Amino acid sequence: MFNFIDRLFGKKKAAPIPVVNIQTAPLSDAQIEAVSNQTIKLDPAQFMVGMGQSIGKQREHNEDTLYVLNAMVSGTTTTLPFGIFIMADGMGGYEHGEVASSLATRIMANYLVRKLYLPYFSPKPESQSDPLQEIMQDAFREANQAVIKQVPGGGTTLTVAFVLGEQVTLTHVGDSRAYFIYPDGRMQVITRDHSLVRRLIELGQITEKEAAVHPQRNVLYRAIGQAESLEPDVSTFPIPHPGYMMLCSDGLWGYVSELDLFRIIMDGPTPAIACHKLVEVANSAGGPDNISVILVQFQN
Repeated sequence: MFNFIDRLFGKKKAAPIPVVNIQTAPLSDAQIEAVSNQTIKLDPAQFMVGMGQSIGKQREHNEDTLYVLNAMVSGTTTTLPFGIFIMADGMGGYEHGEVASSLATRIMANYLVRKLYLPYFSPKPESQSDPLQEIMQDAFREANQAVIKQVPGGGTTLTVAFVLGEQVTLTHVGDSRAYFIYPDGRMQVITRDHSLVRRLIELGQITEKEAAVHPQRNVLYRAIGQAESLEPDVSTFPIPHPGYMMLCSDGLWGYVSELDLFRIIMDGPTPAIACHKLVEVANSAGGPDNISVILVQFQN
C-alpha cells in the first residue's frame, strides 16, 4: 500500500537517518544562572493582563464592575496592540450601585467596540475620522444618560483606558484611579480624584492624613449618573515601556500603601498573581470596601 501511494504521488523514500551517539550532561549552576538572567526582548512587543476582585470583609454585595478586551495584530510591517480596560465603582446602595456600574460599563464597552474595535479589526479595516478623545467623551455621555434614565438614585465612578499602538487614552470621572508603575520605583497617579476631600487637599484646607479619616471622604462631586451635564477628564499618554498600568477602586488604593502596591506588583510573576496578592493585602487591612483591580504589564 505504501509503495503504491509513493508511486502515485511521485514521492521518494527518505534516506535512513544515521544514528548519532549523543551524550548529555546537566548544566552547571553558572550556565543556568546566565540563561535565567538574560533580558528577553519580545517581538512583537506585547502586554499581559491580570484582574482581581473581592466583595471585601464588611460589605454584603459587590458594586464594582470590571471589563477587559485586548487584541493584537502583527504583520510584516505593522504591529497593532489594542485594549479596552474599564473600572467602575457603583454607589447608591444595594441594586442602585451595582446596576449603575454594570450598565455604565456595558454601554461604554459597547460604544467603543462599535466605534473603535470593529473598524480596526474588520476584514476591510476602516480609518477612524472622528478624534479619539471625542469618541471617548461621547461614550461617557451616553453611559451617563443611560444611568440617569434607568437607575435613578444610582451612580458610579468610571475609569476607561484605551490602548492603541504605543499610546493610552484615559477617560475618567470619580475616585477610582489609574497608575503607571515603572521598574525604577516610580508610581504615577494619572487620574484626578473627583472627591470632596481631594478638593479640600488641593485648596490647602486639610492634609492627606486628615483626608484618610475624613467623614466625607467618599463624597464625589463628579460621577456617572449625578448630573445631566458631564465632562470627563481625558488625557493621552505614551505607554510605559517597560512598565505597568493599574486601574483600581478606592477599596484597594485607599487601604494599601503605594510602597506595598509597588512591591507586590514587582514581585508578582504574572499580573494575574499580582492582582490576587493585591486583593489579599487589601482584605488583610480590614477589607471595608469592595476591591477591584486590573493590571496591564507592557513588555518590550
